[in-house]
Amino acid sequence: MKPIWAEVITIGDEILYGQTLDTNTHWMGKQLNIIGVKIIRKVAVGDQREEIVKALDEASQRADIILITGGLGPTKDDITKKTLADYFNTSLVEDQEVLAHIRALFSKRNLSMNALNNAQALVPQGCTVITNTMGTAPGMWFEQDDKVYVSMPGVPYEMETMMEKSILPKLKATFALPVIYHQMIQTVGIGESWLAEQIESWEDNLPSHIRLAYLPSFGRVKLRLTAVGTNRLQLEDDVAEQVQKVVPIIEKYIFGYGDISLEEAVGEILAKEGKTLAVAESCTGGFLAHTITSILGSSRYFQGGVVAYSNNLKTSLLDVSKETLVQNGAVSEATVRAMAKGVKKLLQSDFSVAISGIAGPGGGTPEKPVGTIWIAVASPQEIVAKKISLSKDRLVNIKRSTVVALNMLRIATENAIANPS
Repeated sequence: MKPIWAEVITIGDEILYGQTLDTNTHWMGKQLNIIGVKIIRKVAVGDQREEIVKALDEASQRADIILITGGLGPTKDDITKKTLADYFNTSLVEDQEVLAHIRALFSKRNLSMNALNNAQALVPQGCTVITNTMGTAPGMWFEQDDKVYVSMPGVPYEMETMMEKSILPKLKATFALPVIYHQMIQTVGIGESWLAEQIESWEDNLPSHIRLAYLPSFGRVKLRLTAVGTNRLQLEDDVAEQVQKVVPIIEKYIFGYGDISLEEAVGEILAKEGKTLAVAESCTGGFLAHTITSILGSSRYFQGGVVAYSNNLKTSLLDVSKETLVQNGAVSEATVRAMAKGVKKLLQSDFSVAISGIAGPGGGTPEKPVGTIWIAVASPQEIVAKKISLSKDRLVNIKRSTVVALNMLRIATENAIANPS
């Protein structure tokens, strides 16, 4: 089946200036994917007629569907509607249904209309008008040379409502769309290149209708399997077969499937087993606790945390001895082991995590350079500690340390379940 391609053109100087974040394309990509349409490219242009026309010309060479957002407001800088009328060699005419809709909206809000508001009812002659139930700017649907062009408001909730109620159903009725099915395998603790090396043979033997993508982030790599065809159930079976083949190769790195996050996966284990968790943080400054508590329902297993930034707090709150700090330093295996033990006792938890390090950009020494981080995880059976060496970027170090800590906790909880004391 022939793939159907879409291109998104986002119009507005505010997008290019960085004053407004383009969330529309992200949302549209997800919704289009569900119905079997792939976005081939997205383009942002300013409120300039020549740039809009150029973008339309180029998109028509690549895509079957051209989706346009922005520039439909009532002020002079909103030129999309007039540009589209010129592009399709037509003129603007007043649409009585749109005018009645706008008048009803203003009446409901006890507002008076001016000439600019009335001008919102002007649409290019010959287009199919798409009602904007959330605002005054109508959407416009054009067809030319077997291409579909759709212009929508840039206001996200107006665009989303219009897409859901009108445009997506109309696209499904207009095009013979394939089925696109995705499955995610979530991995942690292995880099992208090493992961690719381990599964190279499996990847090389994937069926032609299934593609693999590597999506790396801080310490994690998502493997996205995408299958394209006509029968969803068959595609699900085909992907499931491939997942079964690859899991034994990389099982120790897999923490979940679909959109689950590492913190969710760890939380699910703790909640299922009825176990509790506490954390002691130094260099991460509470980021680990923040990540854990960002999950709905984390109160079922998270007891709390201590941000012991100073050595005095490490000693007074977490029972880290002064001798340990003097002999080994705050950034050491001995210290994080003591921190994990201390917070576990203090907050009476089943598991605990401790982090201490030099996040940077300053504070490093030749023996302990910036990016030196020690992490310890205490379970009912043991305390495991690990040193990692990261970069000079403070925020990156904090985020990567958190991922490593969560993965160590995941392994510890799984080991404790497999080998109960």
